[in-house]
Amino acid sequence: MRPEASVQLGRKQASGLKRSARKEWRRGLPLYLMILPGFLFFLIFRYIPMGGVLIAFQDYSPFGGFLNSEWVGFAHFARLFGEPDFWGLFKNTMILSALNLFLFFPAPVLIAVVLNEVRLQWFRKTVQTVIYMPHFLSWVVVVGITVILFSTQDGAINKALINADMPPLEIMTNPDYFRATYLIQNIWKEAGWNAIIFLAALASIDPTLYEAAVVDGANRWKQLWHVTLPALRSVIVILFILRLGHVMDIGFEHIYLMQNPLNLSVSDVFDTYVYRTGVLQGEFSYTTAVGLFKSAVGLILIVFANRLSKKFGEEGVY
Repeated sequence: MRPEASVQLGRKQASGLKRSARKEWRRGLPLYLMILPGFLFFLIFRYIPMGGVLIAFQDYSPFGGFLNSEWVGFAHFARLFGEPDFWGLFKNTMILSALNLFLFFPAPVLIAVVLNEVRLQWFRKTVQTVIYMPHFLSWVVVVGITVILFSTQDGAINKALINADMPPLEIMTNPDYFRATYLIQNIWKEAGWNAIIFLAALASIDPTLYEAAVVDGANRWKQLWHVTLPALRSVIVILFILRLGHVMDIGFEHIYLMQNPLNLSVSDVFDTYVYRTGVLQGEFSYTTAVGLFKSAVGLILIVFANRLSKKFGEEGVY
């Protein structure tokens, strides 16, 4: 083949590839437009603000800005670890995180498995609707309901207890009740909504697996153990790893609304500490260092849990 003909053939192939690429781009344009809002959200509210972590290593001044503020290195981290309240904050945060991981996290799985076993469709859909609804209530409403029900003076439940010659439950003022109340509120509000993912995973199970199990003589419990739970295992592992990334994030709004001077010893966590120190006292650099410490702990746990899951034969997150 002549060199000129080879060059012309190459140009035709390149032109054809360009036309094919433009055609594929036009074909996928509606999908790209659908992705665009989510992409912009994460870009504007997640990735661009990450540049602000620089002030954790500065004595930040709003007047000096990022460029003219004094660099202090790891001084804010040293201050955090040297604070008398650090271990108390760490203990309270980790206890509430453990409650979320080992008591709240299994609740949606249990709900999904139980609903999956219900054969009456109308009853199943009714229960699903009822348990989804609390998710759409704000924590202000949830905590307000708790206060109304358990108010020492005129709470409906405490009135009933007093009428039955029983002592009232002072769950808002007694530190011993705080963690249990926090957990129950979390389960009531979010467990039904979080069960949606597990219900979707259960819906994807091949029905022939259950049929084969029945032929082999498996009862309902054995079907649950050998078919249902293995189908959920990968989803459970991935969601558990992702939740480990938020182990230091307890939920500021929920805790803050439940918090008062009487239960501060068990309710004060890093989120409320950052609000008091950073927002109310204006120590932006110091509280940014606290937030960076929380993120570092979450990142370490995710990496460790992901590697551990792969050693046990699971896919992991990445």
